Amino acid sequence: MTPRNWADIVVPTVGRPSLGALLGSLARSTGPLPGRIFLVDDRRDPAGPLLADGPPQRLASRVEVLRGRATGPAAARNVGWRPSGAKWVVFLDDDVIPDRDWWSRLFGDVAGLGPGVAGSQGKLRVPLPEDRRPTDWERNVKGLESARWITADMAYRRSVLEEIGGFDERFPRAYREDADLGLRVTDAGYRIVRGRRSVTHPVRPADRLVSVRLQAGNADDALMRALHGSDWRRRAGVSPGRRPLHLLTSAAGLVGLTGLLAGHRRLGTLGLAGWLAGTAELAWARVSPGPRAREEVTTMLLTSTLLPAAATGHWLAGLLRRLLADTSRAPQLIRAGTPISTSARNGRPEAVLLDRDGTLVVDVPYNGDPGRVVPVRGAREALDRLRAAGVPLAVVSNQSGVARGLLTRDEVEVVNRRIEELLGPLGPWIYCPHGPDEGCGCRKPAPGLVKRAAEELGVDPERCVVIGDIGSDVEAARAAGSRGILVPTRRTRPEEIKAAPEVVPDLRTAVDLLLREEG
Repeated sequence: MTPRNWADIVVPTVGRPSLGALLGSLARSTGPLPGRIFLVDDRRDPAGPLLADGPPQRLASRVEVLRGRATGPAAARNVGWRPSGAKWVVFLDDDVIPDRDWWSRLFGDVAGLGPGVAGSQGKLRVPLPEDRRPTDWERNVKGLESARWITADMAYRRSVLEEIGGFDERFPRAYREDADLGLRVTDAGYRIVRGRRSVTHPVRPADRLVSVRLQAGNADDALMRALHGSDWRRRAGVSPGRRPLHLLTSAAGLVGLTGLLAGHRRLGTLGLAGWLAGTAELAWARVSPGPRAREEVTTMLLTSTLLPAAATGHWLAGLLRRLLADTSRAPQLIRAGTPISTSARNGRPEAVLLDRDGTLVVDVPYNGDPGRVVPVRGAREALDRLRAAGVPLAVVSNQSGVARGLLTRDEVEVVNRRIEELLGPLGPWIYCPHGPDEGCGCRKPAPGLVKRAAEELGVDPERCVVIGDIGSDVEAARAAGSRGILVPTRRTRPEEIKAAPEVVPDLRTAVDLLLREEG
C-alpha cells in the first residue's frame, strides 16, 4: 500500500519549453502519484503564466507554482522543498523526460531504504546522434550520465534536508551546489545510493560561446575548497579538469603581451609562442573526437582562444571573493541588527549554556556510539578557561533521534558521559527527546531547554549566554531572553549567519570574547 505524502517533486525552472514535455511525461508515467509537484518559477522578469496551457489534467490538482528569487538553482530548490510535508523530496531538472515507469520505479527505489540512506539518485541518459561523432557541447552534456549526486533526478529525505540545512545559496550557478550538498550529507554519516528509475536528458541547442560562459563555474571551486578541503574533487567524484593547463596558457599569454608592451621582444615572443601552443593543444583536444565539420572546427578554434583566460579569470575572481570574505570575518565579533540583551553583556555571564553536536563535538547525526565522539578543536581548552573563571556550564541539546527510534535515551546518556570524559565536567545535561512535529516547548528554537538549564543552575536566563552552531540555538536564546552566540559549521545556513546577533569563528573565540568583556 502506498503511504500518504510519500514524496513531493521539486522542479526549478526558468520557463523552458521543455517543462511542458517533462510534465507530460510525468502524467503518462505509471505508478503511485506523489503528494505535490512544486514548480519554482525562477524567471527574473516573468512575462505571463509559467504554463500557458496549464498542467496536464492528471496532475492539475497536484501542481503548485512557487515564486523563486531568481538567484540561482540552489535558492530555487530551497524555495521548493521547504513547504513539503512528504517523507521524500525528489528534485528534477526542467529539461529531463522521465521513463514511463518512472513513478513506480521511484517508489521502489525509496520505499525500502533504511534511515542511514539519505538519498537515491536516478539514472540519466543523454542520447547522442547515431550518424556522426558528437560535438564538443554534446560530449559535455553526455558527461552528466556519470556525474555524482546531480539533482537532474535526485531524491532526498526531507528530514535530512532539514538537518543539513538544504542547498547552500552561496553557489549561484548550476555547477557545484549539488556536489556541496552531497558532501555535507555523506560527511554527516549518511549514504546516497543509485536507484533503478531513469530519465532522458536531451541535448539542448546551444550557441557558439556556451563553453566559454560555462567557465563561470570555476569561481565556485574556491568556495568548495574552503568548505570541504583540498580533496573535495576526489570525494565528490569530480574530474580534476584542465585548470593547470589553462593557468599555464593564460600566464604565457600575459607574459607575451607584457614583454611586447615593455619592449622585451624575446620575452614577448616566447610568451606568445607558449600561449599559441597551449591554445592549439586545447583546440585539437576538442576537435579530434568530434565531427570535424567546418562549423564545429571554427567554433572550437574561436572558443579555445577565449576559454583558458575565461576559466582562469573566473577562478581567480572566486579565490579573491573567498579571501575578502575571510578577511571580513577576521574580527572576533560580527554583529547583525538584532539587539543583544544588555544584562548579558554587562560583565561575566552567570552561566554559559552550550549546544552539543557541532559545538562541543563533531556532529555525527543520531550518534549512540561513544566511540564516534570527537571533540571540536580547542573545546577542552575553552571549557577549562570558563571553569577556571568560575562560570557555571550546562549543555542544551535537541536529540530527536530518540523520538525517531534511531537511538535510545541510554545511548544518549552514554555518549554524554564520554563527552565529559574528554572535555571535563559540563554541569547539567538538558536534552529534548521529541521530534520536530510533536509541538513540545523544549525543542530548540523553543526556549524550554534554556529556561530549564538556567533554573537548574539557579540563575536568571537573561544572565546566560547560549553558544551553538545553527540558527535554532540562537533563536532559543532569544526566546528565553538570553544572549546567543553563533559558531558556524559547514551545516550552518548563510541566512542563519546573517540573522545571528553575534557570530564568531570558533568556541575559543567565543570564550575569549566573554572573558575579555568580564575584564
